[in-house]
Amino acid sequence: LLSLRSTVKQEDASRAGLFLGLLLTFGQLSWGQKGMDIPEYDGKDRVHDLNAKNYKSVMKKYDVMVVYYHEHVGSSKVSQKQFQIEELALELAAQVLEDFDDEDIGIGLLDEKTDKAVAKKLGLDEADSIYIFIEDEVIEYDGELAADTLVEFLFDVIEDPVEIIDNVRELKGFHNIEEDIKLVGFFKSQKSEHYHEYEDAAEEFHPHIKFFATFSPKVAKSLDLKLNEVDFYEPFMDEPVVIPGKPYSEKELVEFIEDNDRPTLRKMQPHNMYEIWEDALDGEHIIAFAEEGDPDGFEFLEIVKEVAEDNTDNPNLSIVWIDPDDFPLLVPYWEKTFDIDLSSPQIGVVEVDDAESIWFDMDDGDDMPTVDELEDWLEDVLENKIDPDDDELDDDDDDDDDDDDDDDDDDDDDDDDDDDDDDDDDDDDDDDDDDEDEDDDDDDDDDDDDDDDDDDDDDDDDDDDDDDDDDDDDDDDDDDDDDDDDDDDDDDDDD
Repeated sequence: LLSLRSTVKQEDASRAGLFLGLLLTFGQLSWGQKGMDIPEYDGKDRVHDLNAKNYKSVMKKYDVMVVYYHEHVGSSKVSQKQFQIEELALELAAQVLEDFDDEDIGIGLLDEKTDKAVAKKLGLDEADSIYIFIEDEVIEYDGELAADTLVEFLFDVIEDPVEIIDNVRELKGFHNIEEDIKLVGFFKSQKSEHYHEYEDAAEEFHPHIKFFATFSPKVAKSLDLKLNEVDFYEPFMDEPVVIPGKPYSEKELVEFIEDNDRPTLRKMQPHNMYEIWEDALDGEHIIAFAEEGDPDGFEFLEIVKEVAEDNTDNPNLSIVWIDPDDFPLLVPYWEKTFDIDLSSPQIGVVEVDDAESIWFDMDDGDDMPTVDELEDWLEDVLENKIDPDDDELDDDDDDDDDDDDDDDDDDDDDDDDDDDDDDDDDDDDDDDDDDEDEDDDDDDDDDDDDDDDDDDDDDDDDDDDDDDDDDDDDDDDDDDDDDDDDDDDDDDDDD
């Protein structure tokens, strides 16, 4: 995940190849049946190269304008290839959107270096970001730069901020939405002043948070809603939180949502992956990998959901669920980076900046951890008893083992000395004076033997410590430099 935005900066050709595989899959498959044809890029330029002279006239042509504010593409071959891949994804998206009848949606490019003045006028402050201009709103897109994901997000953007629930069938659809934050309110009519406040609040979070409303007393009764009341649902939670203080102003609704927009359990999806990854608690994420379509993954996910529901009042607990099926091309990268096997469920703590991680020790058997076991582990995480940065945990355990071995050796030596002394005393009682001299010689020999044993024990302990130190050393990975083929691209002038 961390490789996605740092590809160009690090000039890592292998990660650029990851993007290439991701984006070029679109348009490469074609089914025999006409109704199942996947769009292929037809080679026509539709993406506009925006600049100070044309940006106003171009943006006026469209109801919705998508602007990719990208970093300047320098002489680096990796940077140039990466930009070609990104531009290809945008061209394919523009081609698909051209046939959309409801809204005219345009896509343009803005260079961070050469078009900085235009970016400032448009209020764009973060390079390598996609901004969507619709009416008087500017929406930042924090998903992967892939044609299908971007188009799907744009379809959500052009929908109304508030969806109306009129009947039981639509109510069932509302209940089936469990992966997103959602709100639902009951109002007298669309002309209601309180509904207008609710609608204005919805525009602030559209399309990231789902807003629903009903004017039907029957539907409101099913939802246990009172007039002008709004319920707030966390993802994967059956029971809502009633927003206090009805009727509400737009400001009050916005403040409540902002105070509760980090759910206890949330799902990372292609359209929100950067938004979620950047929203970390103390620079760390608790990550749960589980395939919902897999029996073990489903079972583990149900356990995680139960833990989240039991601890929904804990503001410090936030679990990010990732279904590997949603990111198939990233699975090998995650397995290598985190040193885990994603063919089975996993849960761990990951540092956002450097991807250091520590993972819950799953049994080799088929049994999943119990709710209590997982809660105990999470409690240790929140209390910093389990921390990816704490590399001394293993060292301390090894040192403790060494100390125990030393103590055992010392005890054995003491026992041997005592036995020798007892034997010597018995010999003194039984032997003559002439034999006492020989006993003294024997004692001297025993002392020498004990000293030798102690020296040997010390040497063994030193060897053990050296071995432990060798085991604790980390191997530094060598970065492989990949050579890229030189591609000379002719710049096409955009309309």
